[in-house]
Amino acid sequence: MRRFRRNYFKNVMRFFWIGSLLALVGLAAVLVSCGGSGSSMSTGGMGTISVSMTDPPSCAFPNGSFQHVYITIRSVQAHTSATADDNSAGWQELAPQLNSQPMQIDLFAAGSNTCLLTMLGLSTPLPAGNYQQIRLLLVPSSGGSGPFAAPNNCNGQGFNCVVLHDGSIHELDLSSQANTGLKIPPGQVVGGPISVGAGQNVDLNIDFNACASIIQEGNGQFRLKPVLTAGQVSSHSTGISGQVVDATSKLPIAGGSALVALENQDSSGADTILMQAQADSAGHFTFCPLPAGATFDVVVVAISGAGVAYNATIAVGVPGGTNLGTIPMIAETGPTPGAATFQGFVTATTGSATATIDALVSALQTVTVSGGATHSVTIPAEGLSTSNISVDSTTNCPVSAPSLTNCAQYTLIEPASNPSVGIFASGTISYSVPVVGDVLYTILANAFVPLSGGTLDCTPSSKSTNQDSSLNPLKATPGPPITPKQLDFTGCS
Repeated sequence: MRRFRRNYFKNVMRFFWIGSLLALVGLAAVLVSCGGSGSSMSTGGMGTISVSMTDPPSCAFPNGSFQHVYITIRSVQAHTSATADDNSAGWQELAPQLNSQPMQIDLFAAGSNTCLLTMLGLSTPLPAGNYQQIRLLLVPSSGGSGPFAAPNNCNGQGFNCVVLHDGSIHELDLSSQANTGLKIPPGQVVGGPISVGAGQNVDLNIDFNACASIIQEGNGQFRLKPVLTAGQVSSHSTGISGQVVDATSKLPIAGGSALVALENQDSSGADTILMQAQADSAGHFTFCPLPAGATFDVVVVAISGAGVAYNATIAVGVPGGTNLGTIPMIAETGPTPGAATFQGFVTATTGSATATIDALVSALQTVTVSGGATHSVTIPAEGLSTSNISVDSTTNCPVSAPSLTNCAQYTLIEPASNPSVGIFASGTISYSVPVVGDVLYTILANAFVPLSGGTLDCTPSSKSTNQDSSLNPLKATPGPPITPKQLDFTGCS
């Protein structure tokens, strides 16, 4: 991740087991990777799946330059094998009506209710079994052999496009993704396989993180690097909601907006963002629908209209169905209470030539959780940060760039303070006073093959640093940009 409302309203309402408006963010328990190399065979009989989609955009104007993001879906499919490839037999259609009537969805549109963007498929019969992979197939820019979505809001710029705040329309480059599908592999199916029993109806939700999925290249063109998750949801559960307020005034943050992320731990134990949304003008937010039985970490950052930055506030171990009430944000103090700006470079090489990669860059802080244990939490980047970059040119590379590399610069605007942390326990939560002292960060980048649907690239595919360019600890301070140690990817394709 609104798109199509009234025709599906009655069907959508039975998903309204959640609460308000979704945010593609971070299911905080351990992300269960139901991989393995085998196939989860059908258990016999037939079941049904209803498919919904969500996408709470956090980069719509004025927090970004986008007004609309249109994609046109022609098929949604699932497979019981964790290793099935594009051409494997056994892919099951979950929304067969899209084959003859593709659906164009505005990922930035208002939903048909407070949780769902749109319904993609209603009670589609398929063999019972455990489905481990999901894929979306889009109508290619050329339209292929049809059929075509009507109306087409891209106005001659293909069938998938972005509309900027100035009204200009730009084609969204898909390359082979239109034919092979936008993949949701086992590691991104939250809570394990989608289990469909004989005679059972299952509700499947797909979250399309549009803001993390769009890359603007140096030539001004836009490319899709899809970031999707999926999960089995329950009509008997509700979402996670709350209200972000200034800790002193108890009022919404004046003239500004709060960015809220829902996170869960990846295989390394670090919290990564699954869903992300802006709180509304009154400070309210809601993430829904959410997989039943999961817990999450909720991370909030904010900057006021006057430019005053707030400490990140983190609620740890929040189960679905929780209203967190008011989340107090503590304004930074000092002579210049602004945010910190990290501005660094990512480079890529095959070893013998320059390499082109997509890189997703994020900033993490270490927090103490229950029992004195610690883990790293992704702190959402604020304002006009550039975290999703295309490393595709030798132009303007720094003198420190290795030979035979492409490079690109990222910018992350982050709190220049330590976070306030609350541990959810027995239905209550209280938040700690931020620790006084050095504000230390780690910068993490993951490398992907461009136009591959999210295939990792380079050896290794993940690089991180907790040092600045002078090899000192990476400290956040307001004022001039801080330059982290360069992240150099090698062994790229």
